[in-house]
Amino acid sequence: MTITCGIDWAEGHHDVALLDEMGKVIARRRIDTGAAGFQEVLAVIAEHGGSPEATPVAIETDKNLIVVALAGAGFTVYPINPRAAARYRERFHQSGKKSDAGDAALLADIIRTDRHQHRPLPAVSNDGRAVKALARQHQEAIWALMQTTSRLRSLLLEFYPQALRAFPNLNHKAALEVLGAAPTPTRARTLTVKRIVMLLHRAGRRNDPGLADKIRSAFQAPALAQPQQVEAWLGVAVATLIGIVRTMLNAVDDLRTAMDEQFQAHPQAHILTSVPGLGPVLGARVLGEIGDDPDRFPTAAGLRSYAGTAPVTRASGRSSYVKARKIRDKRLADACHWWAFAAPTRSTGARAHYDRRRAIGDTHNAALRNLANKMIGKLWWCLHNDRTWDDATAWNTTDPTPQLAAA
Repeated sequence: MTITCGIDWAEGHHDVALLDEMGKVIARRRIDTGAAGFQEVLAVIAEHGGSPEATPVAIETDKNLIVVALAGAGFTVYPINPRAAARYRERFHQSGKKSDAGDAALLADIIRTDRHQHRPLPAVSNDGRAVKALARQHQEAIWALMQTTSRLRSLLLEFYPQALRAFPNLNHKAALEVLGAAPTPTRARTLTVKRIVMLLHRAGRRNDPGLADKIRSAFQAPALAQPQQVEAWLGVAVATLIGIVRTMLNAVDDLRTAMDEQFQAHPQAHILTSVPGLGPVLGARVLGEIGDDPDRFPTAAGLRSYAGTAPVTRASGRSSYVKARKIRDKRLADACHWWAFAAPTRSTGARAHYDRRRAIGDTHNAALRNLANKMIGKLWWCLHNDRTWDDATAWNTTDPTPQLAAA
């Protein structure tokens, strides 16, 4: 008997449902999220004649630990988009009712009837998954750092605008060192030029001619002020945020080091870093999102659609128009955007293509998207044929200039 399995996951438990080939629910279970729950899933599938090789599993995520365990046990896992599952739910119930057990059965039914419409979880290697994890966490750490720096800037605007005039870039170590020693305007006015020079040296910043004097002048300039008690407590908040920013900067550096090490050890790293505009950071992000499963994208068009560089045509009746693809891997789309931004300065072919698109009326972003669409198709060919990038071949140029190192 052919059976399908649906799992509705949650933080504290999972609901499991098994369906036969006619769509009848033959088993339901509520399991815990640990090893015992996973063993219970294996037992109930085996009890009804299923096996890992012959029982597809549908679940609304591709990140949960149970997904890793199922894939490791040999199951074919289908990560179903929650948006798609919601539309399937409307096929059966117009009343809007919903339950975890019902969603598990719904997911199993999706795979029973429309398995060909959904992609299985790609078979990415452990090295590829490690690159993905580090690349995503590195990017998340940068976003969190930017958010915290924005909080610090907003707080300084409330009572200490002199700090922003002295240090427009709050992520710079010199800014954190000096403002950490003088977190309030009152403290800043007591700093001498000699003390500022010492703080700059401690941050690894040389004392360019007039730099310390310029910083002191910014601190000494007449300005409006908060009441002393308010200023003092706001200074405590500034010192706290500066400590957080320092820690986050170190965390970003540590993640970058680990990501570089893992990326360089991957068998496809030499292909990605041979591409103009792809260095260790963007290369790791692209590899992490694409993965190294050779069967995941059988054509370049599939990869372009996944990255969102390929446009979408909407046609109905006499109406037909082309628009940007909104449903895409947004992290990969972001990496491709910055890849295309860097490529024209490192590839004559990319530069010529960008200029050609601008000449026919494309905006800057539209030209970059078109360039990214071209380059990701060429990267697909390199990865599938295990060949490094050759700019002359990629752009069919006869007189290529020496390729510069990628950023």
